[in-house]
Amino acid sequence: MSKGSRRLKTGGEIDRSQIINFEFNGTQYQGCQGDSLASALMANNVSLTARSFKYHRPRGIMGANSEEPASYVELLGDAASGSQPITTIVLREGLRAKAVNCWPTPSFDLMSVNQLIKNFIPAGFYYKTLMWPNWHFFEPHIRRIAGLAKAPERAPMSGQYESRYWFCDVLIVGAGPAGLMAALTVARSGARIVLVDDGSLPGGDLLNTKELLNGQPSKIWVNNVIDELDNLKNVLRLQESSAWAYREQNLVIVTERHPAPKQLIQRTWRIRARRVIIASGAIERTLVFKNNDRPGVMLASAVQAYINRYATLPGKRAVIFTNNDSAYQVAEDMIAAGIEIAAIVDCRKDPAPTHASPTGDIVHKTNHVVTKVVGRRRVRAVNLRSNATGDIKTIACDLLCVSGGWNPTVHLFSQARGSLRYEDSLSTFVPDTAAQANVCIGAAAGKFGLQEIFADALEAGHRAAIDCGFKILELSAPIAQTSAPYSIEALWHSNSDDLSASSFVDIQNDVTLHDVHLAIREGFGAIEHVKRYTTGGMGIDQGKTGNINIIGAVANQMNVALAEIGTTTYRSPFVPIELGAIAGGREDSAVLPYRHTPITQWHKDYGATMYESGAHWRRPGYYAKVGESLQQTINREALATRENLAIYDGSPLGKFEISGQDAIKLIEMLYTNQFSNLKVGMGRYGVMLTEDGRILDDGVTFKLHDDHYLMSTSTANAQTVYRHIQRFLQIERPEWRVWITPLTTQWSNATLCGPKARQVLSQLNSDIDFSSHAFPFMGLREGTIEGIKTRVCRVSFTGELSFEINVRSRDALKLWERLFEIGKPLDLVPIGSEANHVLRVEKGFLSLGHEVDGTADPYDLGMSWVMSKQKADYIGKRAVKVRRGQNRARRELVGLLTDDPYRLVTEGAPLTPDGKLEASEGFVTASVWSVARSRSVALALLADGRNRIGQKAYVRIKNDVIPVTITQPCFYDADSELMRS
Repeated sequence: MSKGSRRLKTGGEIDRSQIINFEFNGTQYQGCQGDSLASALMANNVSLTARSFKYHRPRGIMGANSEEPASYVELLGDAASGSQPITTIVLREGLRAKAVNCWPTPSFDLMSVNQLIKNFIPAGFYYKTLMWPNWHFFEPHIRRIAGLAKAPERAPMSGQYESRYWFCDVLIVGAGPAGLMAALTVARSGARIVLVDDGSLPGGDLLNTKELLNGQPSKIWVNNVIDELDNLKNVLRLQESSAWAYREQNLVIVTERHPAPKQLIQRTWRIRARRVIIASGAIERTLVFKNNDRPGVMLASAVQAYINRYATLPGKRAVIFTNNDSAYQVAEDMIAAGIEIAAIVDCRKDPAPTHASPTGDIVHKTNHVVTKVVGRRRVRAVNLRSNATGDIKTIACDLLCVSGGWNPTVHLFSQARGSLRYEDSLSTFVPDTAAQANVCIGAAAGKFGLQEIFADALEAGHRAAIDCGFKILELSAPIAQTSAPYSIEALWHSNSDDLSASSFVDIQNDVTLHDVHLAIREGFGAIEHVKRYTTGGMGIDQGKTGNINIIGAVANQMNVALAEIGTTTYRSPFVPIELGAIAGGREDSAVLPYRHTPITQWHKDYGATMYESGAHWRRPGYYAKVGESLQQTINREALATRENLAIYDGSPLGKFEISGQDAIKLIEMLYTNQFSNLKVGMGRYGVMLTEDGRILDDGVTFKLHDDHYLMSTSTANAQTVYRHIQRFLQIERPEWRVWITPLTTQWSNATLCGPKARQVLSQLNSDIDFSSHAFPFMGLREGTIEGIKTRVCRVSFTGELSFEINVRSRDALKLWERLFEIGKPLDLVPIGSEANHVLRVEKGFLSLGHEVDGTADPYDLGMSWVMSKQKADYIGKRAVKVRRGQNRARRELVGLLTDDPYRLVTEGAPLTPDGKLEASEGFVTASVWSVARSRSVALALLADGRNRIGQKAYVRIKNDVIPVTITQPCFYDADSELMRS
C-alpha cells in the first residue's frame, strides 16, 4: 500500500495476505485479493480518478457498482478494453488502466479550459453555433474531443470469446437476498434454474451491511445457500455475469466475465427461460446542488460498501445529506469504522422517530439542505441552508455522503416492454404490468425492508415453480435483525434559486439543472426530447443515478406531476459490453441441420447425389447411372427434358400467402412491375429490389382470390424476403391490413416438365382441365389429383412445358410415386439441379448468385420490361434512377460462344480487354454444355455488353486466353413458344 493508506486493519471480504500489483495512470500500486480497482485506489488514497465528459471537471469515485457515473477507465495491454466503470473491475495481478477523457493526467488536464467557456457551450450548442464558415470544419474537432476511451486496436492474443445457448425453467437475475431466496425456493422444486449475478461475490447488498440473519452474520446464510445451490444438478450459477438485454419470448442475454477455462476472456449466454425472476435490486440516486460532482461526494450506500466489504475509509470527516431513512444505518457503520460524522443533514422537517437521536453526539440538521460543495480537487467543506430561515452555515469535511432515495433497477423489466408507474410514497417509478413471463421482486419491485424482500422472493419462487409444473417444498425465510420502515420526501434539487451550471443532474454527461431548464424554454419539454437535447441519461451509465432527478426537474419546472412526465426508453446494453463477447463463437463445432423434403429418401434410394440448394435445403444434384460420368449424367437428364419427359423436386422454393385488404398495395410496393390488373387464377413474374435498387429476388405471384395472393421466391432467399417484407410492414406501413403466411414447408412441389408432361397429367384422376386453352401459361388451378388437394401452377424454369404440382407435404411422396408409375412407360426421368442449371442457361434465365451478383439491376439483365413506368412508387425505384443517372458504363447480361465449340470456359473467369492482364470488364456468370445446341454456351456480365453483340471478347483463365463471340443471352427457343404450348 502507498503512504497514507486508508485500509482498515480488520474486516471486509478481502484477503490481506494476497497482495496484487497493478498500475493506474502509469503509477504502480498494490491492492488485496477481493478488491475492485476503485477500492484499491481508494485504499491507496487516490481520490481524483477521472475528468468529466464535457467540462473536464475533476471527478472521483461516487458509486460502488455498475451505477458509477463519474470514473471510467481504459484497460491497457492484451486485455485492452474501453470505457469500463472503475467500480466493476475486479483487481487482478498486472492489471493496467488509465483514466479516460483527460490529457495528460486527471491531476493536470489541459482540456479543463472548457470550464472557462461553459456559458458558450450549454446543452444543444452544436445545433445553434459553429455554422460559419462551415459546420464540417468544426465537426471533426468536436468528435475528437468528445468520447471516452479509445477502442482497442487489436483483439486479445491471450484468450478468446465464446457464445452459448441455454434453456431453463426459471432464470433469476441477481444473487442478493431476494435472488438467493427465490433461487433456493425454485431449485428445491427440481426445476432447472440459472442464477445470474454481476458481482464478484454473491450476496448483493448483504455484502455491504452488517445485517444479522437468524441472529448470525448474513454471510453465513449466503454461504449456506450458495453451497446448496452449487451441489444441485438442476442449477447453473453464473457469477461475475451481467444480464444486459431482455429480448422477445423471454430471451435474456448474459455476458460472463472471466469464465472457466482460463483461455476464455468472456462468454455470452443467450438464455431462454419459461419464467424470469428479476431480483436486480435498487440503485441509490444522487442529490442535486452546486458542485455535487466533486471528488469526495459519494453515494451513502457506496461509502457503506467500501467500509464493510472492502475495509477502506472513503474519508475522515463526513457530512451525510439525505431525504430518506436509509442513510442513518450508513452513519452507524461509518462511526464504527472511525469516521467522524460532522453532521447529518435531512431535508425533512420530521424524520422518522427512530432517527431523531442518531448514534452518538452528532449534529442533526433537519429541514436543511446542502447547497454547495466547497473545494475543487476534493471536498473541503459544504454549505448548508435552513429551509425555515434561509441561514447559511459552512461545515468542514472531506467526504459528503448523499442519499436521494432508491430507484428499483427496472431496466430489464422495461426492455421486456413492462410498464412502470410512479409511486408517490417511494418517490420513484416501480414495475407495474409485465408484458412477458417475468416478475420483479424485492428492491427491484420497490420493497426495501429486508423481511419484506424475503417474503416477496419466497412467494415469487413458489409461483414460478408451480407455473413450470413443479411441486414446491416447504421453506421458511430467515429472520432479519432490522425491519425499520422506509420513508422518503422527494427532493429534486436543493438550490432552486441558483440555476448554476455546476448543479449536475447527470454527472457522467455533465448535464446541469440549467441545461434542463434551457431545453424546456426552447420547447423541448417532452422527456424524450429533454434527454436528446441535453444528452441526459445517454451516457454509458444510462443515467442510473440521475434519470429520476431529470424527470423531477422537468416536472417542477413545468408544474406537472412526475407520473405525467413518464420515463425515457430503457435500451440494452444495461452495462458496457465488449463487441468480442457478442461475436464470440460457439464452444463446439457449429451444427446447422439440413432441411429435407418429404421425397429426400426416395432421391437417395434412386441414387441421387444430394446438393445444398440454399437455405440449408438438400436437393438432388444429379442421378448418375452406373458407368456414367458427371457430364454424361447431366446431358442425359437435360436431353430428356428437352425431348421427352422429366420431373424434379421443387419443394424448397419459398412460398408465402399474402392476404388482407391491403395485400395488393404491398405487392405493388415489393415488385417493380404492375400486379393490380392481375386476374384471379393467373400469375405474373416479378423482380423485387432492395432499398438501394439492387435485385433482391425474383419469382411468380399468383392471384388466388380478391385480396389473396400466393408468392413464390427463390430457395436461398425465402427467409431474406420474409424479413424484407416484415421490416417494410412494421416500420414503413404499420397501418396496412395485410398478413404474410410462410408456406414453404407446408406445401411440397413436384414439377413435371417436357413435351410429354401433359400426357402424364391426362392419365391422372383429376378435376383440373390441363388443356392449353383451359390452363394457359402462368395460370394456377386448384383442385384434386388422385384425391389429393392440390394447386397446380403452369410456370417454367426449364423453358419447356411445365406444371408445378403443389400438395400438402404429407401427400408429396404419394403423389411423386404415382407420377412415376404413370410416367414410367413414357421414360420419365428425374433430374437434379445440375441439369436445371443447363436448361435455364440455355434459356438465358437469371439465377441468384450468378447473374444476380449484388450489383446488377433489371436493366443490366435486359429486363427493362419488368420496370414499370406507370407505378408511382416501389421499393428501390429512386435508387435505381439515381444510380443509372450517373452515365457510367454498366455491366450487362450477354451470351458467349467460344470459337472452339467444345471448349467450356470457367464460371467466374474475368473478361479483359484483348485478353490482357489488366482491369476486368466483366466476368462469366455461367458456363455449360448445351444439349440443345450441341456445343458450349455461357452467360456473362460485360461492360456495355449489349452494344457489343457480334464482337469479340476474351476470357482469361490460368495461363491462357479464350476468345469468345458476344451474343444474345438466349440460346434456345427465343420466342418461348415451347413453354407456352
